[in-house]
Amino acid sequence: MSTSTAFAKARAEGRAALVGYLPAGFPDVEGSIAALRVMVESGCDVIEIGLPYSDPVMDGPIIQAAAQQALDAGIRTADVLRVVEAVAATGTPTLVMTYWNPVERYGVERFAQDLANAGGAGLITPDLTPDYAPEWIAAADERDLDKVFLVAPSSTDERIALTTAASRGFVYATGIMGVTGTKQATAAGVAPLIARTKALSPKGGADLPVGVGVGVSTGAQAADLAAYADGVIVGSAFVRTLLEHPGDRAAGLAALAALTEELAGGVRA
Repeated sequence: MSTSTAFAKARAEGRAALVGYLPAGFPDVEGSIAALRVMVESGCDVIEIGLPYSDPVMDGPIIQAAAQQALDAGIRTADVLRVVEAVAATGTPTLVMTYWNPVERYGVERFAQDLANAGGAGLITPDLTPDYAPEWIAAADERDLDKVFLVAPSSTDERIALTTAASRGFVYATGIMGVTGTKQATAAGVAPLIARTKALSPKGGADLPVGVGVGVSTGAQAADLAAYADGVIVGSAFVRTLLEHPGDRAAGLAALAALTEELAGGVRA
C-alpha cells in the first residue's frame, strides 16, 4: 500500500491517519523490527523509520538518545534498509526519515534503488528543501517514491507553495518551532499552518494530505489535531516508552502497544 492510499483509506473512514516513528537499530536491529511491527498491529497506518545520524538538527534529546544507542551499536544504512524491508512486508507504507548527508554519502541513485527494492514508500527529509533536491526528486520520481518535505509556522506562503508542489505522499507540518519531544503541539497553534498549507497546495490541498508532527504524545492531543490534520505523526512518545523499559523487551513492547492503541483511538475520536 502506498502512503497516499493509507491516507485516503483513513479519510474514507472519517478520521486522520496515525503515523508512527522509531529509529532503526533501537534498541537493536531485531528489537526495532519487533517494536515497529507492534506499532503496525496496534493501529499505525504509516511507519517512519529513522536513519540514525550524529548531527540530528530536528531531533530532541529523547530521539537523540535512542539514535546514539543505535550508532554506538554500529548501525549501518544496510541495517536500516533491512528494517524497512521487514516492516514494509506487513503491507504498511514504510518511509525512511533521514538527514541528507547519509543519503548523499551512500549515493542518491543507489539509495533510491535500494529503498525501492526493500519495499520502502519514500523519504522524509527534514534538512532538505525542494529547491536543493533536484537529484533526489529525479531519483524518487523515476521509482515512484514519496518525497515528504517539511513546512513550519515560520514558512512564507511562497515557501509553502514550493514545498507542497514538490511533495508526494503527504507534506509534513511541524506543529511547533523547536526540536522534537520538548514542547506540546496544540490544535489551536497548528491550525493556521494547516489551513495555509492546504490553501497553497496544488488543487487546494485536495490531493496532498497534511501530516502534523513534533509535540504529539497522547490520545487526547491526537484527537484534537485530527480535527484539522489528515495525519498525526508521533515519534518521541514512542521512543520514550521503549527507553523507560531498558532490558525488559516484553514490558517495552506491551507499553508500546498500549500507547499505540491510545493514539489510534485518538485519531478515530
